[in-house]
Amino acid sequence: GPVDLAVAAELARTLPATAVVVTLGAEGALVVADGETTHVAAPVVDPVDTTAAGDSFCAALADGLVRGVSLVEAARWAVRVGAATTLRPGAQPSLPTPEEVEALLA
Repeated sequence: GPVDLAVAAELARTLPATAVVVTLGAEGALVVADGETTHVAAPVVDPVDTTAAGDSFCAALADGLVRGVSLVEAARWAVRVGAATTLRPGAQPSLPTPEEVEALLA
């Protein structure tokens, strides 16, 4: 069923970590860091196959952090990459180009 964001945020705050990112599938992601909770909404897409969406989310989150963007900005990028990955079937063939991810901003 639907995710209760307040409950998810409270659970994330109980973890012994300085920051937590929780993926929420089609609902995006929840970022809990520095005492703040941010819900990052996912773009609305018509998914073909969700294979590799979580893996691509994690890779994109790491990519953003390596590039030096904030955790919330990295999560915004990762949510779009995960959504774009669902637009084609399969794992590796479904991985989007940066241009395809940027197109989801519109």
